[in-house]
Amino acid sequence: MTKMTAWLLAAMLALAVVPAAAQSVPIAAPTTHVEVEQLPPPTVQNFDVNKAVNAYLARVGGKARARSDAYFEGGYVLQVVDVIYAVVVAGLLLGLRLSAAMRNFAQRLTRSRFWQAPVYAILYVVVTTVATLPLTIYEEFVREHAYGLSNQTFLQWAGDFGKGFAVSAVFFAVLIALIYAAMRGAKRAWWLWGTGIAVALVIVTAAIGPVYIAPLFNHYTSLPDSTLKSTILSEARANGIPAKDVYVYDASRQSNRITANVSGMLGTTRISLSDNLLNDGTPSEVIAIVGHEMGHYVMDHVAIGITWTGLLLLLGFGIADRVFRGLVGLFGGNWDVRSIDDPAGLPLLMALFTVLSLLATPITNTLTRTQEAQADIFGLNAVRQPDAFATAVLKLSTYRKLDPSPWEEFVFYDHPSGRTRIMEAMRWKAEHLNDPDIEAGPISPQ
Repeated sequence: MTKMTAWLLAAMLALAVVPAAAQSVPIAAPTTHVEVEQLPPPTVQNFDVNKAVNAYLARVGGKARARSDAYFEGGYVLQVVDVIYAVVVAGLLLGLRLSAAMRNFAQRLTRSRFWQAPVYAILYVVVTTVATLPLTIYEEFVREHAYGLSNQTFLQWAGDFGKGFAVSAVFFAVLIALIYAAMRGAKRAWWLWGTGIAVALVIVTAAIGPVYIAPLFNHYTSLPDSTLKSTILSEARANGIPAKDVYVYDASRQSNRITANVSGMLGTTRISLSDNLLNDGTPSEVIAIVGHEMGHYVMDHVAIGITWTGLLLLLGFGIADRVFRGLVGLFGGNWDVRSIDDPAGLPLLMALFTVLSLLATPITNTLTRTQEAQADIFGLNAVRQPDAFATAVLKLSTYRKLDPSPWEEFVFYDHPSGRTRIMEAMRWKAEHLNDPDIEAGPISPQ
């Protein structure tokens, strides 16, 4: 097409779309004098983000800060101790041929290879639970009381522990039965099927947990009608969360920790507040924490988390398959473990997964910490309570170290540290100082 042709086409199109009236002789339009006034400059408050963060952190100091730091740092050591303990128990089960004896018992009990696996799994859960019970009692009861975090007597703790054991045993037996069936059916490709089975069970657990599992441990009631409840439900509707009620559960029967959650999926979504949060938090702090929890739902963190879990499980199953076959080739005769689909080899598989989980800690913590940071920002944008969020973070410091070094936060934290979260809140506030609700207060410390 020549330039002249293109110009003509453009001119014809222009004429075609111009109204006929516009093609007549132009007439001058009447004019009116318009007065222009300069708008006053926005008010800028004297606000220093770093000063506000440091002032908030300074509210927790002395013995309280030392106790919080000691509790959290002790968890670093316990992660390694737990892995060593689990590997030693697995070694004893294999080396003393106790695992082979449990497999033989399952074979005597039933000739069905399918049912032998869950029978063995139940025996395995019982034996390993008993073997690790001293460490469990120390970590979950003695240590929690030493740091003032538990409200339970030993009998109350034992009751919850027993219910948790029963639930875990059932789910573990189902998982093992299906995975060993995949091992027999899919042969070398079992780890692909095993990943799918494990992910499916995670989805089922997430769906039924709020309705059928959580009530086994706590009593849930509807939050009485109030301004707080109306505000929470309004935020839920505004953000597309299909929750029709707000529940309160008696977390104080177990600990002093404040928490809330928006849990469930596939029609079981539920907003739940701990009674500790209602008793110890201000209404603004409750709203700030609920806003964070809503962020997890709105940003599909459960689905994303399950996806990442599936990818990590796929990698873990693949590595475990290769290492298992190598070790059984060397020591299988001593352990009386015949092949990978032999339930007697389960302690080895569990030990491998325990070690791999420890090595993957920086990765898994980074994934969850990233989601928590995203939920923090969502909550700040949704409910606009930066100072309430900061003070709520301080109340979490009873069991979380507030101000770690960068490498500590990267390796050991599955949530952003207190400093990071308060910094996010104050940075958000600095960009909204002239908004009417933020201008109205509260005033951050400086």
